[in-house]
Amino acid sequence: MARAYVLIRAEAGKVGTAVDAIRKLPNVKAADAVTGPYDVIAVLEAEDFDTLGKSVVDGIQKIEGVYRTLTCLGVDL
Repeated sequence: MARAYVLIRAEAGKVGTAVDAIRKLPNVKAADAVTGPYDVIAVLEAEDFDTLGKSVVDGIQKIEGVYRTLTCLGVDL
């Protein structure tokens, strides 16, 4: 199982609707508005990293109001 933490920046006034839309996407396990330099953090899980990447590019990045993402992949150490 592959896991990613996606840090998301959204336009002012669109954070709430972005969170709602992100939560409805496949492979999204959680999404919350947060304080700090990013507006939303989402946790995604999928069978492989390719699927996670497609979820970000074809899903999160296409949501109205989202203008930047930073994807951090979970690793086993």
